[in-house]
Amino acid sequence: MTDDRWTADRISDLTGRTFVVTGAAGGLGLATTRALAARGARVVLAVRDEEKGHRAAAAVDTGAGAELEVRRLDLADLDSVREFADGMRADHRRIDVLVNNAGVMAPPRTLSPQGHEVQFATNHLGHFALTGLLFDLLLAGRDPRVVTVTSVNHRRARLNFADPTGERRYSPMGFYNSSKLANAVFGHELHRRLSATASPVRSILAHPGYTATGLQAAATTAMWRFLLGRVGNPLLAQPVERGAWPQLFAATDPAVPSGRLIGPGGPGELRGHPAPVALSAAATDPENGRRLWELSEQVTGVRFG
Repeated sequence: MTDDRWTADRISDLTGRTFVVTGAAGGLGLATTRALAARGARVVLAVRDEEKGHRAAAAVDTGAGAELEVRRLDLADLDSVREFADGMRADHRRIDVLVNNAGVMAPPRTLSPQGHEVQFATNHLGHFALTGLLFDLLLAGRDPRVVTVTSVNHRRARLNFADPTGERRYSPMGFYNSSKLANAVFGHELHRRLSATASPVRSILAHPGYTATGLQAAATTAMWRFLLGRVGNPLLAQPVERGAWPQLFAATDPAVPSGRLIGPGGPGELRGHPAPVALSAAATDPENGRRLWELSEQVTGVRFG
């Protein structure tokens, strides 16, 4: 399926194709946007901070004929997700690829405007709702797919069905890991449901290994900022352009199957060229998929057609 030397240079011409990338103002999202634009894609930068998004877009080379569009999206706020989706539906007839990339890591316990733990709200619930609300545009797309970005940390997590807001007990990294497992469960369950209906939409998962992004340094507890940003990044992390390779491969390779997880193929999946890697047993557990899907529908009010 893939050559272990794959790089973004092997992406084919994307002229006429529309990509939505969440969290596109920096880190993996901006690196993904740059690579897609270099092949002539139309990219919607879905960003929480519009000013920062416009600065990011201004720094992207559009010489290949790419078109960039900046739109506000706060994934932690379900009202913002609906407003973004309404705007997309008003202005676009189709979306070819949705890249669910944005995320937050290890803040102190914080609740979203709708009362959900903010990592679960941003990393999972917002993307679940966004995918459902844009699904008709994806159905109209050419070679349509949803790429959901998870983490190697999904393998050390469990879903917090009993205490989803962390009211009884909260661990910043524990809830981050749980949100990344939720991404993996969602991507796999979406694949299962799409396959059952013979949908043309593919659901593919990706993880970046250990990549030097602003996510680690932005962790809002001092301990995690030091451990992740000041210690881990210099010693272990790969550049953000390489960290984006797995999600770029998932978003553009013609042959990648639905339901597959793509990550770095190097030791420990920390770095390297894109390769198929394993999901955890918890990620593919049908009961986890059913329970998370039902919970997500209940709290977001979004149901897939």
